[in-house]
Amino acid sequence: MTDVTPFIEQPPPARAAAVIPAAGLGLRLGPGAPKALRPLGGTPMLVHAVRAMARARAIALVVVVAPAEQVALVRSLLDEHPPPPAVEQLVVAGGATRQESVRLGLAALPEEIEVVLVHDAARPLVPVGTVDAVAAAVRAGAPAVVPALPVTDTVKSVAATAASGDPEPVVATPDRSLLRAVQTPQGFDRATLLAAHRANTADQATDDAGLVEQLGVPVVLVPGHEEAFKVTRPLDLLLAEAVLARRRTTDDF
Repeated sequence: MTDVTPFIEQPPPARAAAVIPAAGLGLRLGPGAPKALRPLGGTPMLVHAVRAMARARAIALVVVVAPAEQVALVRSLLDEHPPPPAVEQLVVAGGATRQESVRLGLAALPEEIEVVLVHDAARPLVPVGTVDAVAAAVRAGAPAVVPALPVTDTVKSVAATAASGDPEPVVATPDRSLLRAVQTPQGFDRATLLAAHRANTADQATDDAGLVEQLGVPVVLVPGHEEAFKVTRPLDLLLAEAVLARRRTTDDF
């Protein structure tokens, strides 16, 4: 008798969306336009960040959270650089803080979105493979996933000082083999991320994974990428220009 394995229809992959908070000014980059709108290779950094999300196989929707007074400008800018046909993009007004802006981006998501990636607009050159790796880990069952790199510098813990610029007393030297520098996009089960934001409205975490940690929910790391660095200061912008020029030369962009 021939064995016949019954066909079991697999459920479709959970739909994923990316939320990009881009309402900050980025003052450390110097005077001028908001950081997300600074040009990189002749194109605003925000456009590069949206492209990185939209090119990932996992992403069906990109939500950009823009400064409230610049929603129309950002929407027009992104219309000039449309995503692939299978990807939708949406622009909504942000809040006074990054955490508030992420909450507003989450509120704009359709109900069927189950996986959410939160990505910094100031990380315009994150490789597509990193985006897909984060989304895949969430789809495989991890409630919170963060790309990260080993820390290569020795790190010191210091005591608080009375005034900025004063000598800082060192109190400890953490074992750097146990430290990681985290990046974005950070990926989450949508319900978990919503619960984390509802539980903490005080804007006390520096990233969304930190909010999830406060719930007691496990966060796991996947390998990050050296080109997913954050453009914060003028030197970072020069490095980003060099990376972009190299990608264009090697047809990697």
